[in-house]
Amino acid sequence: MKRPQKKTVVLILAALLLAGGGYVAYQKLTAPGLEQRYKLQTLEKGELTQSVSANGTLNPVTLVNVGTQVSGTVKKLYVDFNDQVKQGQILAELDDSLYSAQVHQSDANIASARASLDLAIASEERMKSLFAQEYVSRQELDQAVQARRSAQAQLNQYKAANDKDRANLGYSVIRSPVSGVVVDRQIDVGQTVAASFQTPTLFKIAQDLTAMQIYTSFAEADIGNIKVGQPVKFNVDAFPNRQFKGEVKQVRLNPTTQQNVVTYNVVVVVDNPEQILLPGMTAYVNIAVAKRSDVLLVPNAALRYKPNSGQKPAPNAAANGAPAGGPPGAAGPGNGKGAGERQRKRDSASGTVHVLRGGEVVPVSVSLGITDNRNTEIVGGELNAGDQVIVGENLPDGANAGGSSGGTMRMRMF
Repeated sequence: MKRPQKKTVVLILAALLLAGGGYVAYQKLTAPGLEQRYKLQTLEKGELTQSVSANGTLNPVTLVNVGTQVSGTVKKLYVDFNDQVKQGQILAELDDSLYSAQVHQSDANIASARASLDLAIASEERMKSLFAQEYVSRQELDQAVQARRSAQAQLNQYKAANDKDRANLGYSVIRSPVSGVVVDRQIDVGQTVAASFQTPTLFKIAQDLTAMQIYTSFAEADIGNIKVGQPVKFNVDAFPNRQFKGEVKQVRLNPTTQQNVVTYNVVVVVDNPEQILLPGMTAYVNIAVAKRSDVLLVPNAALRYKPNSGQKPAPNAAANGAPAGGPPGAAGPGNGKGAGERQRKRDSASGTVHVLRGGEVVPVSVSLGITDNRNTEIVGGELNAGDQVIVGENLPDGANAGGSSGGTMRMRMF
């Protein structure tokens, strides 16, 4: 009875071994190759433009604030919003009753001073005649001369006061200093304006809306790439499907610091022949700061990709400037951060991409140029057009790329 039982156990063990071997063989036969495991992209040459972006506000090139130098009540208004005006055109009138009365008073003072001057001149002539005949003393003649001069000075003083009063009377009529469009009116008939301490603004006139300016701010990290004359593209919310063009006119040297963030104002000039761009619109500005043609481009996803910790490095990885077990700078056991990472800190324009060569994943160190946030220029390194770089992994559902536990187990199985 014991011999048949032993034979049964042996048969069961043999069946289990065959089943295990078959499973392993099946896994090897059905395991995907490297092309199926990784997301690959073929390197190509092309054109690349690096740009910086910011938001700004559209404004007229010249916006004149029209005020008043005298106080008074608004008596008449001759213009309204959006009206075209010419230089010197009357915009409004203030009540001029007080200023007219002052002019009349100064006119009367001038008449009185002129009469006094005529009398002083006659007295001086009479004293000169009497002095020649020795009927009056020298002192009396000098007094007559002094009276005539004093009367002349009094007349000049009243004339100056009259000029001032007439100027104030003229200021009660508000005229346009430039030709343009009224973009703002801040007064109404019957409103009292006071110009005691500062000039109040009555109107705002845009001199020419066919030419506009965008006032925008860029961070100090981007301002070094912005130069006068660079082309600008921008959009506005009013025309979301239309792109407008401009040009950098000025990079202002006065910095603005808010919460330790330093920004600089940049002025962009814009042609507005259709006058569809209005003052105050928000402009989404994009300035092209660098452009390259016929350069090797690598996707930024390839520069961000890092293999899972369980992946075995290619035998020739060290020949391409990468230590075994990962890209340059990957931490090894007991050595902290690698020399590659320290080098990248010294030289930020470098990176590592992983290339599929001869059925192996090979890390390659490269020198980087400009970027448009999707692709980056390759200026140095053992890469050529047609090379296939890894931009990600085709992981099973529920696994995370970039070294998750599920991804590591999967690679160990292979």
